[in-house]
Amino acid sequence: MANLNVAVILSGCGYLDGAEINEVVLTLLSLEKRGVNYQCFAPDIEQYHVVNHLTGEQTSEKRNVLIESARIVRGKVKPITECDSSNFGALIVPGGFGVAKNLSTFAFEGSNFKLQPDLLKICQSFIGKAVGYICIGPALLPIIYEKNIKLTIGNDKDTNDIIKSLGGSPVNCGVADVVVDNENKIVSTPAYMLANNINEAHQGIDKLVEKTLALAEHK
Repeated sequence: MANLNVAVILSGCGYLDGAEINEVVLTLLSLEKRGVNYQCFAPDIEQYHVVNHLTGEQTSEKRNVLIESARIVRGKVKPITECDSSNFGALIVPGGFGVAKNLSTFAFEGSNFKLQPDLLKICQSFIGKAVGYICIGPALLPIIYEKNIKLTIGNDKDTNDIIKSLGGSPVNCGVADVVVDNENKIVSTPAYMLANNINEAHQGIDKLVEKTLALAEHK
């Protein structure tokens, strides 16, 4: 799989207002262990808001999603507008509230939510290729694919109800497992929708990476 390139989309830094850091690191570690090349991308936009992760309270700061994402990957991230799906065999989107606040309006508008325009364009360009969506990320899939998609966000009833209202088919899934929509080459796993620690999150994410790469290899 050394010749396979994977795009990874980030949504900031920190689970309350950006990407879930552990999910990002575990994803990249799983890719590197398999000798897979990857490139991280993030929108060059202002975060919806900034949260003090010590207190959980919103602050008056302003931060940029791309700049914050660079904190996790030692600066090795590019603007999402530079992502060309023709250069990649697969896409992976880690979770965190940044997915629901920066990459979309899911956190605020429920079933009426929209995706950040650049993100929608890029994610739709990967339709037909292998993709992996983690944590809350799979909630975006019915909008991206505009069709019935089998996916999981764990077992959260309210989120599952929104996904159903958009035509998706959510499947309850344990933290160590994945749900695979073979027809659409989509893999999803709950991660920190259910995980209580890094090891639990690792089990599902590592399996997601393995399954996504297998779908990418299977032409």
